[in-house]
Amino acid sequence: MLDTATYTPRLKALYRETIRAALKEEFGYKNDMQIPKLDKIVLNMGIGEAVKDTKKVKSAQEDLTAIAGQKAVITKAKNSIAGFRVREDMPLGVKVTLRGERMYEFLDRLITIALPRVRDFRGVKGSSFDGRGNYAMGVKEHIVFPEIDFDKVDEVWGMDVIICTTAKTDAEAKALLKHLNMPFNS
Repeated sequence: MLDTATYTPRLKALYRETIRAALKEEFGYKNDMQIPKLDKIVLNMGIGEAVKDTKKVKSAQEDLTAIAGQKAVITKAKNSIAGFRVREDMPLGVKVTLRGERMYEFLDRLITIALPRVRDFRGVKGSSFDGRGNYAMGVKEHIVFPEIDFDKVDEVWGMDVIICTTAKTDAEAKALLKHLNMPFNS
């Protein structure tokens, strides 16, 4: 186990040492508190097959917990929908919210290890911002993460990765993510 008192994630150190100054110069911020930073990363897996087999949600929870390094919570249906055979409080997916050190560690693994392992990867879409400085992307196969043992996987799921920043505009958020080496294709 790492000694967290002296250990700082690589991306967090990079942000503190070089990215903050570069963003301050690029956007002309007068105050250091205006400089955008990462707020949180939310990982989400919707398990559609959970309607037929609720054990799949447990399997997905174990996989997402391994990927995030933090226990994933099971999300449940709020309403019953007869057409989809969904009952109220039925488990349908898993999610986890990462902050602080774990958030930087996950982003580092996503950018340097997982995304390059995606088949036919040409970069992530640069237009997936929400207008308020948050970025959302999808990963089609959760097995691109090194924490997942390919031989033990019974099913391959997709997952959503939402990167929330304190940036006020999409341009500021995109500049922050570019400095963090996010591989944009445009």
